[in-house]
Amino acid sequence: MTSPWEVQEVRLDLKQRAVTVVVRYDSSIPMACPTCGGQATIYDHQLRRWRHLDTMQLQTFIECEVPRAKCEDHGVKQLSVAWAEGNARFTALFEALVINWLKEASISAVAGMLGLSWDEAAGIQQRAVKRGLARRKKRPLEHIGIDETAFQKRHEYVTVILDRKNDVVLDVLDDRKAETLEQWLRGRPAHHLSSLKTLTMDMWDPFILAVKNCIPEEAEAKICFDRFHVAQHFGAALDKVRAQEHRGLLAAEGSSPLSRTKYEWQKNASRVDNRSRPDFMALSRLNLKTARAWRIKETAALLWDYSYRGSAEKAWKSLLGWISRCRLQPVQKVGRMLRNYLWGVLNAIAARVSNAMLEAKNARIQWVKKMACGFRNRERFRMAILFHLGGLNLMPTSLKNYAFAST
Repeated sequence: MTSPWEVQEVRLDLKQRAVTVVVRYDSSIPMACPTCGGQATIYDHQLRRWRHLDTMQLQTFIECEVPRAKCEDHGVKQLSVAWAEGNARFTALFEALVINWLKEASISAVAGMLGLSWDEAAGIQQRAVKRGLARRKKRPLEHIGIDETAFQKRHEYVTVILDRKNDVVLDVLDDRKAETLEQWLRGRPAHHLSSLKTLTMDMWDPFILAVKNCIPEEAEAKICFDRFHVAQHFGAALDKVRAQEHRGLLAAEGSSPLSRTKYEWQKNASRVDNRSRPDFMALSRLNLKTARAWRIKETAALLWDYSYRGSAEKAWKSLLGWISRCRLQPVQKVGRMLRNYLWGVLNAIAARVSNAMLEAKNARIQWVKKMACGFRNRERFRMAILFHLGGLNLMPTSLKNYAFAST
């Protein structure tokens, strides 16, 4: 406690296992208006109580009759206290403790450990995120990633926007519609959009439409389609070919060499030691439809390593020609899709960018969701994502001089 606050009394209640520190305002010190800093007088007092850090396993509270100042210009205003934020019912040190624990455990677990209700712990998290967003400076964006992530089952999604340069989640939008993303983009200053160099995303038409509506002349030069989503399409097509051929072989011959090989086909052969799986490599050389689809998938994976756009375009068009002649319907469907979106694939190759950083964030988001056992609404989900992945300064303002506040 520093002037003008001083400790008046300390009360110990062993029955309730509580310590109460009574603080008072030193009335001999002239009072200033909280708004303008001008001379003011004491109008009245309001009794307030804050939960503080525990003392020797006893719950500790600070109690104070906080004076309200009367100013000729601004009327009656309550003084701010040095140990707590605004209308909070917890001291800044206690909120910092809760914030640090919430980074490691669920709201329910932290609330139970510290003797709080769920709403109290969630309120501390919500205030921390609100504080962090207010402190975040809006800087021009250069590289952003856009992707959807599941909020609940039954195709309930939210859109996650990542600042790839700083590796922080900028925002979480309520759905994956074009108008929602467009509204977010138009909410940024005009020079922020003009400074964008790349926007990585999957081949989701609403996202593409929103970007084209906001930066119509430059969108097709800046949109980059993520290689992992393209690989996912090839992997899904390969699995459909394998499943169809496997069923056909079982029906015709009663056995199939493709049994229990689903995950072997999905491995990237250029990134694993193929000497450790000779049986699979022998299988890949058989005259199977699945083997043809696998070779197409593996060829597509190698085409992302090109450095020059012209060479990459020539190689991709050659692959698309092969796909059109392969007579594998699931693979041909992927080929038709890629013909329409080849420009964005070439952008990604030329800029050497992907959504790998956002995919890592999605893994963390799934951890947050699992830890909380799901979320009841999108706002709570958004709050949790920004709390853990927003790169925000969450600590109360009065703790700026405490080293642990920034951890």
